[in-house]
Amino acid sequence: MRSDALGIKWTLGVLALSLAADVVLAQGPELYFPGRWDDWERRTPEQVGMDAEKLDAAIQFAMDNFNREGGFNASNEPYDKTIGPVKDPSGMNGLVLRHGYIVAEWGDTSAVDMTFSVTKTYLSTTAGLAVDEGLIRDVQDPVRNYVTDGSFRHSHNRDITWHQLLNQTSGWEGTLWGKTDWSDRYRRERRAAEMPGESYRYNDTRVNQLALCLLQVWRRPLPQVLKERIMDPIGASPTWRWHGYENSWINVDGQMMQSVSGGGHWGGGMFINSRDHARFGYLFLRGGKWGDEQLISKKWIEMASTPTDIQPNYGYMNWFLNTDQAKQYRSAPAGNIFFVGAGTNLVWLDLNHDMVVVVRWIRNPNGFIGRVLEAFDSE
Repeated sequence: MRSDALGIKWTLGVLALSLAADVVLAQGPELYFPGRWDDWERRTPEQVGMDAEKLDAAIQFAMDNFNREGGFNASNEPYDKTIGPVKDPSGMNGLVLRHGYIVAEWGDTSAVDMTFSVTKTYLSTTAGLAVDEGLIRDVQDPVRNYVTDGSFRHSHNRDITWHQLLNQTSGWEGTLWGKTDWSDRYRRERRAAEMPGESYRYNDTRVNQLALCLLQVWRRPLPQVLKERIMDPIGASPTWRWHGYENSWINVDGQMMQSVSGGGHWGGGMFINSRDHARFGYLFLRGGKWGDEQLISKKWIEMASTPTDIQPNYGYMNWFLNTDQAKQYRSAPAGNIFFVGAGTNLVWLDLNHDMVVVVRWIRNPNGFIGRVLEAFDSE
């Protein structure tokens, strides 16, 4: 559990996220939710209280900081074989939402690209849906109670909980899809054993183990679950794809299903456009509600956005938290939340300004964030 001091410092941020819709409701007659795909209303910066010139300067900064080398590269790793699809970046693009309206858009926001670790946020969402559905009764339960995966019978792994898999403190040991637990980036030898809950480790093999466990809980491919429960209801386009690996197929109830990747480390993961990212971010800005429908519970969002004791800027899978103790993005205030992938791919939830920002393939995201926030100086 988090410490009392950490809980107090983060309470306002979590409260702001879970009650965001209620706050905005108090400011106007009703919330705006875009229709399907390209049915999305726009507002000028001035109409939503932003300085157009300063916002243009932030966008120009992003364009000038396009990360042309932001694509797939595992060549410096001991287990560098690509086993999933890969794609070069389409180009710098992004958009800014305020109160749900498109305020700014640049580049080709309909281009479908890899998004690397932002995939983990989609993965953790399928875990949240499983909790809401009662398929996972308690995240503090041992995973072994839910899956037939033999690795959780191993003495080292048997007490690992869902909570620990989700916040990357599991210390899981084993090999999955030909990749060992110690084969993550730039490591060329086995580490000492890590007891569950003892160490935070941003570890791709363990993320993929979570995806495999969730497949066994749902008994359905996770992309189907995500499509039906989240992406279709929020009006996402039909262009996104969530890939696994060429060897990540298992038999579930007599049917072969692919276990998806939680990132693009060895290829695969979520291939998606920026507009769909923005809808996904806006769902969480609205406390998991879209229109009149609660798609995912506020309770889950609070769990996902609770800091991990030993890594206070991280909640559940790829919920990066700008806490007072550990600001990853110095130019953003405490309480902001980020879904972040290599490249850099960024989905930014600014709770203070009721804003979602998506930016793809950017160097120096801190500089961009600071410039966007300057557009509110006149508020």
